[in-house]
Amino acid sequence: MGWQGLKSCHSLNRTKSQKKGEDELETKYTLAEQWPLITEISRKKEIFWENPIYGKIMEAPQDFELTLEDIREADARLRRFAPFIKQAFDETVKDEGINESPLLPAERLQAHLEKEFHRIIKGSCFIKADNALTVSGSVKARGGIYEVLKYAEELAVNEGLIGLDGDYSLFSSETFKTFFSDYTIICGSTGNLGLSIGIISAALGFKVTIHMSSDAKQWKKDLLREHGAEVVEHEDDYSKAVDVGRQAAISDRNSYFVDDENSKPLFTGYAVAALRLQKQLDEAGITVDEEHPLYVYLPCGVGSAPGGISFGLKKVYGQHVHPVFAEPVAAPSMLLGVMTGRHNALSVRDIGLDNITIADGLAVGRPSKFIGKLMENQIHSFYTVADEQLYRLLAMTYDTEGVKAEPSAAASFMGPLRTAVEEGGATHVLWCTGGSMVPEEVWQSDYQQGKI
Repeated sequence: MGWQGLKSCHSLNRTKSQKKGEDELETKYTLAEQWPLITEISRKKEIFWENPIYGKIMEAPQDFELTLEDIREADARLRRFAPFIKQAFDETVKDEGINESPLLPAERLQAHLEKEFHRIIKGSCFIKADNALTVSGSVKARGGIYEVLKYAEELAVNEGLIGLDGDYSLFSSETFKTFFSDYTIICGSTGNLGLSIGIISAALGFKVTIHMSSDAKQWKKDLLREHGAEVVEHEDDYSKAVDVGRQAAISDRNSYFVDDENSKPLFTGYAVAALRLQKQLDEAGITVDEEHPLYVYLPCGVGSAPGGISFGLKKVYGQHVHPVFAEPVAAPSMLLGVMTGRHNALSVRDIGLDNITIADGLAVGRPSKFIGKLMENQIHSFYTVADEQLYRLLAMTYDTEGVKAEPSAAASFMGPLRTAVEEGGATHVLWCTGGSMVPEEVWQSDYQQGKI
């Protein structure tokens, strides 16, 4: 190609680049005209947005149906697998293989938040400590582990290896592991979902491949490899890792893809948390009704975990529970999707955000279309949190309650200050989605950052 050809090619590329920039700018300003708050969001300002369609009757996706009975069935499946979990993971022996986290009073944290931010929190605060979930140490132990167990059960039952009333400790046997070794579990993840999928799949004997985005922490990749998982690293973000994983599964009939963006089993596994929380609230003598509303603060990435938990809670408590989603200022993808009604058709990059945040589990530029459309009228409100605030909240929670949270999980702790609830009888549940498996040196670095 001569100079003129090169020059022409260069001009074409420059024009395309310019056009892309102009299109993004047009999208940003067009959106901001309709939703002025987007201007603040695009500047990485911490915001609070109360959902105007919350509680309104809307048509659910036609291909989705999930009842309270389905959630109870999922809980029963987890209980069937308890003998296997107990045998495979020593840390679950004390709870007979039932993997559940405590509900902790957070009076000291509540008082400290009030003092630091000069605001009264009406009602009582509790921490739902999913950071303490065994096996994989995060909320993803609910949905991720559940989906793999459900798939394993289907394979084993279809093969005639076991019946639903059989001894599920047999899933630890060499017979089962040899059988499962012919199958591969594939997942795309920013970190914690990959950990849950990788650990449980390897324990059952599956081959497992986790596609991880550039946002994922190195220690999570290392831990997965220690458990025998293949980790494929991508320089791009979460959505790219998911797409590549999905395509890899399509090409192999013995592969099963755990789809964080569109999975009903994953969603159902998360929803089981509602039954567990209901039991804990009952045991603590906490009433949930019109005069005693329940506010639940959930860190949100692609939306699967907070969506499933919220869905389950709505099935249990109806209009008396109010889910609130928390996202990083650099990646408020679910907020943008619900606010504009565009869901996964809109990326945070479309309004000039970079999707770069210390909250690796929440570093998602484009939300789940499935979750967004299903839950758009069931999310009370959204708020965003800056990275420096996440560090600060992480340190504050450890200093007051002794709870080790990841930066992603710390997003929930700001919730009661943002909603400004007026009901004195309210209960606030801050969902601590992960933290106990963070290596000490990594956690100490985050903690010290929060003390600056």
